[in-house]
Amino acid sequence: MNVENFPELLTVHEIAKALKVPVSWVYDRTRKRGLERIPHVKVGKYLRFEIQQVAKWLGEFKE
Repeated sequence: MNVENFPELLTVHEIAKALKVPVSWVYDRTRKRGLERIPHVKVGKYLRFEIQQVAKWLGEFKE
C-alpha cells in the first residue's frame, strides 16, 4: 500500500471540532443505523474519519 495515496484520518475530537458539534454527538452518530450513521473506520478500539466521506455524508442531508 502506498502511504501517499492513503487518506488522512481525523480523530473524534478533530471531526467534532470541524463539524462544530459536541464529541458526544459524534459518538452517538457512529452508533446509529442507516443514513443517520456518520461514516467512520475502526482502527482497533479507535474511531477515525475521512473528511471527504463525512462531507459526502453531510451533502446527503441538504435540501
